[in-house]
This record gives sequence, C-alpha cells and structure tokens, in this order.
Amino acid sequence: MISEFELLANKVDSLAELAHALRIENAELRRNSAQLLAENVDMHQRMSQAHERVAALLEKMPAEESSDKENA
Repeated sequence: MISEFELLANKVDSLAELAHALRIENAELRRNSAQLLAENVDMHQRMSQAHERVAALLEKMPAEESSDKENA
C-alpha cells in the first residue's frame, strides 16, 4: 500500500515539474511571438515606404517611346 502511495506521489511530482516547465516554455513562446509580431509590423512599414519610394521614382522617369521607335 505504501509503495502505491509513493508511486502516486512520484507521478504527481513529475506532473508538477512538467506543468512548471510548460509554463516557462509558454512564457518564452509568448515573448518570442510578441517580438516577431513587432518585427513583422516594422517590416511591413518598411516595405510600404520602399513601395512609395519606387512608385515616386517611376513617376519621375520619362515615358518609354517604344511605339515611336517601332513606327520609324
């Protein structure tokens, strides 16, 4: 009977250790997720800015005159 209680106590201890380890891992994953989300927002902003700069440069470029060259 005592060995059954010891076995049960060992299983409860193992379960408590596992729960603690999972809490630590979950907290770390939440931090990593928040960091990646912030990086994603930053990259999205940078991509939008780059898109705007490229669009502005394209507007400044002279129009292609390929149709004039083909007709000549």
